[in-house]
Amino acid sequence: MIHFESDYTEGAHPRILEKLVSTNMEQTKGYGEDPYCEHARELIKKACGNINLEVHFLVGGTQTNTTVISSVLRPHQGVISANTGHINCHETGAIEATGHKVLPLVSEDGKITAQQVREYYDEHWADSSHEHVVQPGMVYISHPTENGTTYQKDELVKLYNLCKELELPLFIDGARLGYALASEGNDLSLEDIAANCDVFYIGGTKVGALFGEAVVITNNSIKKDFRYHIKLRGGMLAKGRLLGLQFETLFTNNLYEEISEHAVKLAMRIREAFEKNGYSFLYDSKTNQQFPILPIRLLEYLGEKYSYNFWTKIDETHHAVRFCTSWATKEENVEALLVDIEEFHQSN
Repeated sequence: MIHFESDYTEGAHPRILEKLVSTNMEQTKGYGEDPYCEHARELIKKACGNINLEVHFLVGGTQTNTTVISSVLRPHQGVISANTGHINCHETGAIEATGHKVLPLVSEDGKITAQQVREYYDEHWADSSHEHVVQPGMVYISHPTENGTTYQKDELVKLYNLCKELELPLFIDGARLGYALASEGNDLSLEDIAANCDVFYIGGTKVGALFGEAVVITNNSIKKDFRYHIKLRGGMLAKGRLLGLQFETLFTNNLYEEISEHAVKLAMRIREAFEKNGYSFLYDSKTNQQFPILPIRLLEYLGEKYSYNFWTKIDETHHAVRFCTSWATKEENVEALLVDIEEFHQSN
């Protein structure tokens, strides 16, 4: 079976494994206070164009989201998110388990706009009983979104400017950030991301690392005591150097960019093959996640050799599914998929 259902089916990039093996018997301080973590922090700060950032390494995405959000919100506050946002749909209530409600906004493509946030904020404060309702305390977006869509620079700038005006910290989930930065039509750099939010993270788990995420904090008020919050939420790794080594490797010689571009290039080849044969898409994703709407007969045919994610039922004969590439996807596996798509089309 050839797997296209997610971008974390493989282990880690060989350069990371080599680094882990070659340094295995070294002795270093724990909890991220080792030289490797410190060097990785410096590399990330340089890539973000800001030496005043604070960088922390956590073990996974759920720990990262819960740690960041719970560290920012006061007990009576919730976090604004798209209704399709990861924290609203795929965290098993992890945010709510910290005592904070996710406040969903309807989204057709996974993104939310400054106007939507403004309207939600104004409606809350216009309610004469607003103290009986969870108060919006921050805004969460992901780039790319759960649907593979991405923000343009003008959209992010408008959203962040509003968040600053309303004093709502903006948090960007970057679990797949590398794939967004490598996507066709992207006009955001890592420096732009760092300059237009209060806190974000650079995903490693889905982009070449064995595990781990790098939280980047720009807002000084969030920096205070953040390590306490990491420990409280179970995101602090005793052998912290294992995280530092991985991000040091990813941010050396443009590896993060290189492997992200690889995944997106192959995803676009899959997209082009479906488009060529007349199939449409549920979302206009230019990242490593593609959501074609396909006849069930084709899905059954492809399912004999390839795994993919069911996304939603379109009608009695069509489903929308997700094909996902990664840093590790083999070109020959994509070639095989393209051949099978074409053969099915020719025989039907």
